[in-house]
Amino acid sequence: MTDNLPILFRRGLSSLSKASELPSIESSTQNLIESALLDLRVARRRVLDLSLFSPNETLDDISTKDLAYLLVPFTVAEAENRARATDRDVRLARLLEAERNYKEFVQNLERYEVVPKDEQELCRKNASLIADASRRREMKIKQYKAEKDIRNKIEAVQQRNWRSSSGSESDFDLISSLLPPSGAATGDDEDLDVEDASREATLLLMRLLYSQAYAQLDHLADELHLLKNALPPESSRPDSETRRAGEMDWKLDMPQPQLGRGGPLLDPEGRPLQPFTILPSSAAQRARLHAQVFQADHRLPSMTIDEYLEIERQRGNIITGGGAAALEKPTSKEQLMIDSEQDGTALGEEKAEERRKKDEEWARYTDVNPRGAGNTMNRG
Repeated sequence: MTDNLPILFRRGLSSLSKASELPSIESSTQNLIESALLDLRVARRRVLDLSLFSPNETLDDISTKDLAYLLVPFTVAEAENRARATDRDVRLARLLEAERNYKEFVQNLERYEVVPKDEQELCRKNASLIADASRRREMKIKQYKAEKDIRNKIEAVQQRNWRSSSGSESDFDLISSLLPPSGAATGDDEDLDVEDASREATLLLMRLLYSQAYAQLDHLADELHLLKNALPPESSRPDSETRRAGEMDWKLDMPQPQLGRGGPLLDPEGRPLQPFTILPSSAAQRARLHAQVFQADHRLPSMTIDEYLEIERQRGNIITGGGAAALEKPTSKEQLMIDSEQDGTALGEEKAEERRKKDEEWARYTDVNPRGAGNTMNRG
Protein backbone atom coordinates (compact mmCIF):
# COMPACT_ATOMS: atom_id res chain seq x y z
CA MET A 1 0.00 0.00 0.00
CA THR A 2 1.42 3.34 -1.01
CA ASP A 3 -0.19 5.42 1.75
CA ASN A 4 2.15 6.02 4.66
CA LEU A 5 1.19 5.87 8.32
CA PRO A 6 0.57 9.62 8.97
CA ILE A 7 -1.72 9.90 5.94
CA LEU A 8 -3.74 6.82 6.97
CA PHE A 9 -4.10 7.99 10.56
CA ARG A 10 -4.98 11.57 9.60
CA ARG A 11 -7.55 10.42 7.04
CA GLY A 12 -9.23 8.11 9.52
CA LEU A 13 -9.33 10.86 12.14
CA SER A 14 -10.85 13.28 9.63
CA SER A 15 -13.65 10.84 8.81
CA LEU A 16 -14.33 10.24 12.49
CA SER A 17 -14.41 13.97 13.20
CA LYS A 18 -16.97 14.55 10.45
CA ALA A 19 -19.08 11.60 11.67
CA SER A 20 -19.10 12.92 15.25
CA GLU A 21 -20.95 16.05 14.08
CA LEU A 22 -23.70 14.11 12.25
CA PRO A 23 -26.58 11.91 13.48
CA SER A 24 -25.28 8.38 13.90
CA ILE A 25 -28.45 6.85 12.41
CA GLU A 26 -27.86 8.40 8.98
CA SER A 27 -26.37 6.21 6.27
CA SER A 28 -23.87 8.92 5.32
CA THR A 29 -22.57 8.96 8.88
CA GLN A 30 -22.13 5.19 8.91
CA ASN A 31 -20.28 5.39 5.58
CA LEU A 32 -17.83 7.83 7.18
CA ILE A 33 -17.38 5.54 10.19
CA GLU A 34 -16.76 2.49 7.99
CA SER A 35 -14.24 4.48 5.94
CA ALA A 36 -12.52 5.58 9.16
CA LEU A 37 -12.47 2.00 10.44
CA LEU A 38 -10.80 0.81 7.24
CA ASP A 39 -8.00 3.39 7.50
CA LEU A 40 -7.53 3.01 11.25
CA ARG A 41 -7.32 -0.78 11.13
CA VAL A 42 -4.65 -0.54 8.44
CA ALA A 43 -2.82 2.10 10.52
CA ARG A 44 -2.99 -0.19 13.56
CA ARG A 45 -1.47 -3.07 11.62
CA ARG A 46 1.20 -0.74 10.26
CA VAL A 47 2.14 0.34 13.82
CA LEU A 48 2.52 -3.32 14.81
CA ASP A 49 4.54 -4.16 11.69
CA LEU A 50 6.92 -1.23 12.24
CA SER A 51 7.35 -2.15 15.96
CA LEU A 52 7.16 1.50 16.97
CA PHE A 53 6.68 0.60 20.64
CA SER A 54 8.44 -1.99 22.74
CA PRO A 55 7.78 -3.07 26.32
CA ASN A 56 11.51 -2.69 26.98
CA GLU A 57 11.41 1.05 26.25
CA THR A 58 10.52 3.91 28.55
CA LEU A 59 8.53 7.00 27.67
CA ASP A 60 11.69 9.01 27.06
CA ASP A 61 12.84 6.45 24.49
CA ILE A 62 9.79 7.11 22.28
CA SER A 63 10.33 9.92 19.78
CA THR A 64 7.84 12.76 19.60
CA LYS A 65 6.79 11.96 16.02
CA ASP A 66 5.87 8.38 17.08
CA LEU A 67 4.23 9.29 20.37
CA ALA A 68 0.85 10.16 18.82
CA TYR A 69 0.48 6.64 17.41
CA LEU A 70 -0.14 5.36 20.94
CA LEU A 71 -3.61 6.81 20.35
CA VAL A 72 -4.41 4.49 17.43
CA PRO A 73 -6.11 1.77 19.58
CA PHE A 74 -8.29 4.43 21.20
CA THR A 75 -9.51 5.74 17.83
CA VAL A 76 -10.19 2.21 16.58
CA ALA A 77 -12.27 1.54 19.71
CA GLU A 78 -14.20 4.80 19.21
CA ALA A 79 -15.01 3.89 15.61
CA GLU A 80 -16.10 0.36 16.57
CA ASN A 81 -18.32 1.73 19.32
CA ARG A 82 -19.98 4.28 16.99
CA ALA A 83 -20.63 1.83 14.15
CA ARG A 84 -24.27 0.82 13.73
CA ALA A 85 -25.25 -2.84 14.01
CA THR A 86 -28.84 -4.08 13.81
CA ASP A 87 -27.95 -7.71 14.42
CA ARG A 88 -27.31 -8.74 18.02
CA ASP A 89 -24.27 -10.90 17.25
CA VAL A 90 -22.68 -8.20 15.08
CA ARG A 91 -23.17 -5.59 17.79
CA LEU A 92 -21.71 -7.95 20.37
CA ALA A 93 -18.63 -8.56 18.21
CA ARG A 94 -18.12 -4.81 17.68
CA LEU A 95 -18.39 -4.11 21.41
CA LEU A 96 -15.90 -6.84 22.25
CA GLU A 97 -13.45 -5.43 19.69
CA ALA A 98 -13.92 -1.91 21.08
CA GLU A 99 -13.36 -3.18 24.62
CA ARG A 100 -10.14 -4.93 23.57
CA ASN A 101 -8.77 -1.75 21.95
CA TYR A 102 -9.74 0.46 24.92
CA LYS A 103 -7.94 -1.91 27.29
CA GLU A 104 -4.87 -2.01 25.03
CA PHE A 105 -4.74 1.80 24.98
CA VAL A 106 -5.09 2.01 28.77
CA GLN A 107 -2.44 -0.65 29.37
CA ASN A 108 0.04 1.09 27.06
CA LEU A 109 -0.32 4.40 28.91
CA GLU A 110 0.04 2.69 32.27
CA ARG A 111 3.11 0.75 31.10
CA TYR A 112 4.86 3.92 29.93
CA GLU A 113 3.66 5.82 33.05
CA VAL A 114 2.04 8.58 31.03
CA VAL A 115 -0.75 9.09 33.58
CA PRO A 116 0.12 9.94 37.20
CA LYS A 117 -0.93 7.48 39.88
CA ASP A 118 -3.51 9.78 41.46
CA GLU A 119 -5.22 10.30 38.10
CA GLN A 120 -5.24 6.56 37.49
CA GLU A 121 -7.02 5.94 40.80
CA LEU A 122 -9.56 8.68 40.04
CA CYS A 123 -10.33 7.33 36.56
CA ARG A 124 -10.71 3.74 37.76
CA LYS A 125 -13.49 4.65 40.17
CA ASN A 126 -16.92 4.04 38.68
CA ALA A 127 -19.17 6.77 40.08
CA SER A 128 -22.35 4.86 39.16
CA LEU A 129 -21.43 2.07 41.64
CA ILE A 130 -21.39 4.47 44.63
CA ALA A 131 -24.61 4.08 46.59
CA ASP A 132 -24.45 7.42 48.42
CA ALA A 133 -25.83 10.15 46.14
CA SER A 134 -23.70 12.93 47.63
CA ARG A 135 -20.48 10.90 47.30
CA ARG A 136 -21.42 9.88 43.75
CA ARG A 137 -22.01 13.51 42.81
CA GLU A 138 -18.72 14.55 44.44
CA MET A 139 -16.83 11.85 42.49
CA LYS A 140 -18.35 12.98 39.17
CA ILE A 141 -17.44 16.59 39.93
CA LYS A 142 -13.83 15.60 40.65
CA GLN A 143 -13.58 13.66 37.39
CA TYR A 144 -15.12 16.52 35.42
CA LYS A 145 -12.77 19.08 36.97
CA ALA A 146 -9.76 16.88 36.21
CA GLU A 147 -10.74 16.59 32.53
CA LYS A 148 -11.46 20.32 32.33
CA ASP A 149 -8.07 21.14 33.81
CA ILE A 150 -6.29 18.95 31.25
CA ARG A 151 -8.22 20.55 28.38
CA ASN A 152 -7.25 24.01 29.58
CA LYS A 153 -3.60 22.96 29.71
CA ILE A 154 -3.78 21.60 26.14
CA GLU A 155 -5.29 24.85 24.86
CA ALA A 156 -2.66 26.87 26.72
CA VAL A 157 0.17 24.86 25.15
CA GLN A 158 -1.33 25.21 21.67
CA GLN A 159 -1.88 28.95 21.95
CA ARG A 160 1.55 29.52 23.45
CA ASN A 161 3.51 27.68 20.79
CA TRP A 162 2.15 27.02 17.35
CA ARG A 163 -1.54 27.61 16.79
CA SER A 164 -4.76 28.86 18.31
CA SER A 165 -7.49 26.43 19.28
CA SER A 166 -11.14 26.77 18.29
CA GLY A 167 -13.67 25.62 20.82
CA SER A 168 -15.68 23.63 18.24
CA GLU A 169 -12.96 21.11 17.36
CA SER A 170 -13.37 17.52 18.50
CA ASP A 171 -10.86 15.25 20.21
CA PHE A 172 -10.12 13.66 16.83
CA ASP A 173 -9.14 17.08 15.48
CA LEU A 174 -6.80 17.52 18.45
CA ILE A 175 -5.14 14.18 17.71
CA SER A 176 -4.79 15.09 14.03
CA SER A 177 -3.17 18.41 14.91
CA LEU A 178 -0.46 16.58 16.88
CA LEU A 179 0.62 14.41 13.97
CA PRO A 180 3.89 15.47 12.37
CA PRO A 181 3.43 17.19 9.00
CA SER A 182 4.70 15.31 5.98
CA GLY A 183 8.26 16.14 5.13
CA ALA A 184 8.88 17.96 8.41
CA ALA A 185 12.47 18.30 9.54
CA THR A 186 13.78 19.35 12.93
CA GLY A 187 17.00 21.18 13.04
CA ASP A 188 16.88 24.73 14.38
CA ASP A 189 15.85 25.95 17.81
CA GLU A 190 12.38 27.02 16.66
CA ASP A 191 11.60 23.51 15.39
CA LEU A 192 12.87 22.04 18.67
CA ASP A 193 10.59 24.35 20.61
CA VAL A 194 7.61 23.28 18.50
CA GLU A 195 8.56 19.64 18.99
CA ASP A 196 8.71 20.06 22.77
CA ALA A 197 5.35 21.80 22.76
CA SER A 198 3.87 19.06 20.58
CA ARG A 199 5.19 16.38 22.95
CA GLU A 200 3.73 18.16 25.96
CA ALA A 201 0.34 18.56 24.26
CA THR A 202 0.36 14.90 23.17
CA LEU A 203 1.01 13.67 26.71
CA LEU A 204 -1.75 15.90 28.06
CA LEU A 205 -4.18 14.64 25.44
CA MET A 206 -3.31 11.05 26.34
CA ARG A 207 -4.19 11.75 29.96
CA LEU A 208 -7.53 13.22 28.84
CA LEU A 209 -8.39 10.26 26.61
CA TYR A 210 -7.29 7.85 29.35
CA SER A 211 -10.16 9.03 31.55
CA GLN A 212 -12.58 8.86 28.62
CA ALA A 213 -11.47 5.30 27.87
CA TYR A 214 -12.30 4.19 31.42
CA ALA A 215 -15.72 5.86 31.18
CA GLN A 216 -16.40 4.06 27.90
CA LEU A 217 -15.29 0.74 29.41
CA ASP A 218 -17.91 1.14 32.14
CA HIS A 219 -20.63 1.80 29.53
CA LEU A 220 -19.46 -1.14 27.41
CA ALA A 221 -19.58 -3.48 30.42
CA ASP A 222 -23.25 -2.60 31.02
CA GLU A 223 -24.23 -3.04 27.36
CA LEU A 224 -22.28 -6.29 27.04
CA HIS A 225 -24.06 -7.66 30.11
CA LEU A 226 -27.43 -6.86 28.56
CA LEU A 227 -26.54 -8.35 25.17
CA LYS A 228 -25.11 -11.56 26.63
CA ASN A 229 -28.21 -12.14 28.76
CA ALA A 230 -30.79 -11.10 26.15
CA LEU A 231 -33.09 -13.68 24.61
CA PRO A 232 -32.39 -14.61 20.98
CA PRO A 233 -34.67 -12.85 18.45
CA GLU A 234 -37.79 -14.58 17.17
CA SER A 235 -36.27 -15.02 13.70
CA SER A 236 -33.47 -17.22 15.09
CA ARG A 237 -35.91 -19.78 16.55
CA PRO A 238 -36.97 -22.84 14.52
CA ASP A 239 -40.32 -22.50 12.79
CA SER A 240 -41.92 -25.23 14.89
CA GLU A 241 -40.73 -23.68 18.14
CA THR A 242 -41.91 -20.22 17.07
CA ARG A 243 -45.33 -21.56 16.09
CA ARG A 244 -45.66 -23.47 19.35
CA ALA A 245 -44.63 -20.41 21.38
CA GLY A 246 -47.29 -18.38 19.55
CA GLU A 247 -49.93 -20.98 20.32
CA MET A 248 -49.00 -21.04 24.00
CA ASP A 249 -49.58 -17.28 24.22
CA TRP A 250 -53.33 -17.79 23.86
CA LYS A 251 -53.94 -21.47 24.60
CA LEU A 252 -54.09 -22.69 28.19
CA ASP A 253 -54.78 -26.39 27.56
CA MET A 254 -52.65 -28.18 24.98
CA PRO A 255 -54.22 -31.54 24.07
CA GLN A 256 -51.61 -34.26 24.27
CA PRO A 257 -53.34 -37.67 24.24
CA GLN A 258 -50.08 -39.56 24.57
CA LEU A 259 -49.57 -38.25 28.11
CA GLY A 260 -51.29 -39.99 31.01
CA ARG A 261 -53.46 -38.20 33.54
CA GLY A 262 -51.03 -39.07 36.31
CA GLY A 263 -48.08 -37.14 34.81
CA PRO A 264 -46.96 -33.60 35.58
CA LEU A 265 -49.21 -30.71 34.58
CA LEU A 266 -46.43 -28.31 33.47
CA ASP A 267 -43.07 -28.74 31.78
CA PRO A 268 -39.88 -27.06 33.12
CA GLU A 269 -40.65 -23.95 31.03
CA GLY A 270 -44.12 -23.55 32.55
CA ARG A 271 -46.16 -24.84 29.58
CA PRO A 272 -49.11 -27.18 30.32
CA LEU A 273 -48.60 -30.81 29.38
CA GLN A 274 -52.20 -32.01 29.75
CA PRO A 275 -55.68 -30.53 30.17
CA PHE A 276 -56.62 -29.54 33.69
CA THR A 277 -59.56 -27.80 35.35
CA ILE A 278 -59.07 -24.61 37.29
CA LEU A 279 -62.58 -24.44 38.92
CA PRO A 280 -63.97 -27.21 41.13
CA SER A 281 -66.13 -29.80 39.42
CA SER A 282 -69.07 -29.30 41.83
CA ALA A 283 -71.78 -26.96 40.52
CA ALA A 284 -72.46 -25.65 44.02
CA GLN A 285 -68.82 -24.78 44.55
CA ARG A 286 -68.65 -23.02 41.17
CA ALA A 287 -71.79 -21.03 42.03
CA ARG A 288 -70.33 -20.03 45.39
CA LEU A 289 -67.08 -18.88 43.80
CA HIS A 290 -69.01 -17.08 41.08
CA ALA A 291 -71.04 -15.19 43.69
CA GLN A 292 -67.88 -14.10 45.47
CA VAL A 293 -66.51 -12.44 42.34
CA PHE A 294 -69.03 -9.62 42.04
CA GLN A 295 -68.84 -8.08 45.51
CA ALA A 296 -67.28 -5.14 47.26
CA ASP A 297 -63.50 -5.06 47.47
CA HIS A 298 -63.63 -4.23 51.21
CA ARG A 299 -65.25 -5.77 54.30
CA LEU A 300 -68.85 -4.54 54.69
CA PRO A 301 -70.43 -3.75 58.16
CA SER A 302 -72.57 -6.48 59.74
CA MET A 303 -74.83 -4.17 61.85
CA THR A 304 -75.99 -0.57 62.05
CA ILE A 305 -74.52 2.01 64.42
CA ASP A 306 -77.65 1.99 66.61
CA GLU A 307 -77.48 -1.79 66.96
CA TYR A 308 -73.83 -1.60 67.94
CA LEU A 309 -74.50 1.12 70.58
CA GLU A 310 -77.36 -0.91 72.07
CA ILE A 311 -75.11 -3.95 72.46
CA GLU A 312 -72.41 -1.83 74.10
CA ARG A 313 -74.99 -0.28 76.46
CA GLN A 314 -76.15 -3.74 77.53
CA ARG A 315 -72.54 -4.70 78.23
CA GLY A 316 -72.16 -1.60 80.45
CA ASN A 317 -69.51 0.02 78.27
CA ILE A 318 -71.42 3.32 77.91
CA ILE A 319 -71.30 5.90 80.72
CA THR A 320 -74.45 8.00 81.07
CA GLY A 321 -74.97 11.30 82.79
CA GLY A 322 -72.63 14.26 82.99
CA GLY A 323 -73.02 17.51 81.13
CA ALA A 324 -74.91 20.59 82.30
CA ALA A 325 -77.44 18.55 84.33
CA ALA A 326 -74.63 17.04 86.40
CA LEU A 327 -73.37 20.52 87.35
CA GLU A 328 -76.77 21.52 88.79
CA LYS A 329 -77.27 18.24 90.66
CA PRO A 330 -75.99 18.34 94.30
CA THR A 331 -73.11 16.13 95.36
CA SER A 332 -73.54 13.20 97.75
CA LYS A 333 -72.34 15.31 100.70
CA GLU A 334 -74.65 18.19 99.81
CA GLN A 335 -77.58 15.79 99.37
CA LEU A 336 -76.88 14.24 102.78
CA MET A 337 -76.93 17.70 104.39
CA ILE A 338 -80.25 18.54 102.72
CA ASP A 339 -81.85 15.27 103.77
CA SER A 340 -80.65 15.59 107.41
CA GLU A 341 -82.31 18.99 107.72
CA GLN A 342 -85.79 17.49 107.23
CA ASP A 343 -86.84 17.57 110.92
CA GLY A 344 -89.74 15.46 112.17
CA THR A 345 -89.41 12.82 109.45
CA ALA A 346 -87.97 9.32 109.60
CA LEU A 347 -85.75 10.03 106.58
CA GLY A 348 -84.45 13.21 108.20
CA GLU A 349 -83.53 11.42 111.44
CA GLU A 350 -81.86 8.59 109.51
CA LYS A 351 -79.83 11.04 107.45
CA ALA A 352 -78.97 13.14 110.52
CA GLU A 353 -77.61 10.05 112.25
CA GLU A 354 -75.60 9.15 109.12
CA ARG A 355 -74.22 12.70 109.00
CA ARG A 356 -73.27 12.55 112.72
CA LYS A 357 -71.35 9.29 112.20
CA LYS A 358 -69.44 10.71 109.27
CA ASP A 359 -68.50 13.80 111.30
CA GLU A 360 -67.27 11.62 114.20
CA GLU A 361 -65.21 9.46 111.85
CA TRP A 362 -63.68 12.58 110.33
CA ALA A 363 -62.92 14.01 113.79
CA ARG A 364 -61.16 10.80 114.86
CA TYR A 365 -59.17 10.80 111.64
CA THR A 366 -58.03 14.39 112.14
CA ASP A 367 -56.97 13.63 115.74
CA VAL A 368 -54.78 10.72 114.58
CA ASN A 369 -53.49 12.56 111.50
CA PRO A 370 -53.02 16.25 112.34
CA ARG A 371 -52.53 18.73 109.52
CA GLY A 372 -49.03 18.49 107.99
CA ALA A 373 -48.13 15.29 109.85
CA GLY A 374 -47.12 13.51 106.68
CA ASN A 375 -45.22 16.41 105.13
CA THR A 376 -41.60 16.02 106.25
CA MET A 377 -39.89 17.43 103.16
CA ASN A 378 -40.28 21.17 103.86
CA ARG A 379 -39.38 21.30 107.52
CA GLY A 380 -36.74 23.85 108.50
